[in-house]
Amino acid sequence: MVTVSKSALKARMLEYFREVERTGEELVVTSDGVPVLKVVPFSQARSVGDAFADVRGQLTWTGDIDAPTDAEWPAS
Repeated sequence: MVTVSKSALKARMLEYFREVERTGEELVVTSDGVPVLKVVPFSQARSVGDAFADVRGQLTWTGDIDAPTDAEWPAS
């Protein structure tokens, strides 16, 4: 995570923003050494289908998916 002061950010803001875009790394902005802002890359929300598209059809479940899980997780 890159840290920069407000004054340094003001002088080279586009450079810092482009670096966040390019690397995906967060940028923390400080004021008198105290973190006050965090710049993070924007990411589009993906549908469940898109998120798991690369593994769809590669996994199988052989048990009863509706079976109770008491044996695995004891009641408290």
